[in-house]
Amino acid sequence: MNVAVIDIGANTVRLLVASRNARGLHTVHEERGQVGLGEDIEELGAISDRKVAKAAGFAARYAALARELGASSIEIAITSPGRQAANAGALVAAVRSEASVPVRVLSSEEEGRLAYQGAVARLGSHPESLVVCDVGGGSTQLVFGTAAEGPVWLRSVDLGSLRLKSRLLAGDPPDRRAVAAAQIEVAARFAGVTPPLPRMALAVGGTARALRKLSGSEELDAHALAGALKRTRKRPSRRLAGEFGLHPRRARTLAAGTLILMEVQRRLGVPLRAAAGGLREGYVLTRLERLEAA
Repeated sequence: MNVAVIDIGANTVRLLVASRNARGLHTVHEERGQVGLGEDIEELGAISDRKVAKAAGFAARYAALARELGASSIEIAITSPGRQAANAGALVAAVRSEASVPVRVLSSEEEGRLAYQGAVARLGSHPESLVVCDVGGGSTQLVFGTAAEGPVWLRSVDLGSLRLKSRLLAGDPPDRRAVAAAQIEVAARFAGVTPPLPRMALAVGGTARALRKLSGSEELDAHALAGALKRTRKRPSRRLAGEFGLHPRRARTLAAGTLILMEVQRRLGVPLRAAAGGLREGYVLTRLERLEAA
């Protein structure tokens, strides 16, 4: 049984079509389109008509593709743009109208739990204790869980890589003073966030995958993250993208994402690893469980 989710976030619209196999999930197809809804939210407080239409167009195309691939269930999940944009209702209405599939705006708690479930599913086995960190464009979720109980602690911070870049890291590359100001902002936003200390920590999303390329290491400890930040400060985003095979938009927000993960890693006290799964995998697994139980 193929199931599809279309994930509309601050930076991208992404499609995942997957089915269950003996090891958890089998990916049938993945695709993404760059939209940049979060940029409008930061500048205007709302999403422009042009970008609403662009997001709806991607959603319609991906829904049609999922149908061609035999998906028996197709749903759209909107993350931070649905929570932060003044005209979030217009986005939901346009996407629903164009794609003709159910649309859900995920709460920060739902987003965190689904990211946790998807990250664990790709691990194969659950470690004794685990934190999953999901750095998005508009917000960051931290979820702590155990093998015995699953997720038991969750916090959401209303700061993501795109928001931090837009507010404090306008230079390309950002200068030392801007980076210092951004570090202060990140520390202030995470000041009240004290997760239980885990045996393992996973970072979900494109920032962590990009940092693995920059650092050349599977483990993102304090040293690896500091080295990656240094590279983002010394290279314009176009050069960074070319050298390390990154999307230009990802390269542009990478210094911001690195600063957020540095603060998270400092608080957890263990290296971060880039997760193979996340929100979309968790969403598909949850949907499959419901369909199989019906």
